[in-house]
Amino acid sequence: MRDIPIDEVDHLDRAVVAIRTDYPPGHRILPHRHRRAQFLYSATGSMRVETADGTWTIPTRRAVLVPPETVHQVFTTTVSTRSLYIEPKAVPWFPRRCQVVEVSALLRELLNEAVGVPDLYAARGRDAAVVGLTLHEIRRSAPVRLDLPLPKHERLRALCESFLDAPDIHDPASAWAGRLHVSERTLNRLFTAETGMGFARWRQRACVLHSLSLLSDGLPIAAIAASLGYDSPAAFSTMFTRLLGTSPRDYRAASAL
Repeated sequence: MRDIPIDEVDHLDRAVVAIRTDYPPGHRILPHRHRRAQFLYSATGSMRVETADGTWTIPTRRAVLVPPETVHQVFTTTVSTRSLYIEPKAVPWFPRRCQVVEVSALLRELLNEAVGVPDLYAARGRDAAVVGLTLHEIRRSAPVRLDLPLPKHERLRALCESFLDAPDIHDPASAWAGRLHVSERTLNRLFTAETGMGFARWRQRACVLHSLSLLSDGLPIAAIAASLGYDSPAAFSTMFTRLLGTSPRDYRAASAL
């Protein structure tokens, strides 16, 4: 199926409903929840999924597992998605919070086939086999740490969300502390209590995760580094490698396979 809201087909008596949807640049899907579990794959472009406790970056050819009844919103670039909406009883192994996963070449082909099966595909036969094998491959998908915790503290969260729109590696802690009317020491304590990491570490991770969508869009590494405020491409590459275990160049090359 294509460009059909899940609410219109959620009632279908099938374990999996597969939908292809194309979104324009800068689109935001407002906070919502699904009765079914969701496997959300970015065939082209990139997305960011946000929940009450964090945000997950989904570059091209990755996917995110969204547990049933999880309130979430989605921010997209120009993106084409493949979504599987799955009856919870069919995936008892689904995670309890969102998780980004790798998508193998086989799974990519299966997803493209799955969105083409009839709404009420036969319980036996090729279409059911495609759907069943797709679920097996999803379960085997390797998790990727592309999440960033978000605080529940209302004013601090507002600052974090504003930062995510235009991250800058040199955005000073003093400015954040001033907006919250607290000391820098208090700001760091608050960050650690709310997110499990200090301000500087959170800022670094936010910048690197933001860069993934820019890498997917094909921007030069030097331009990405400059847009994030790094002093040089080498400084950006060093931080990227430290956090993700691979260089920006190698990451982009692997994503294109």
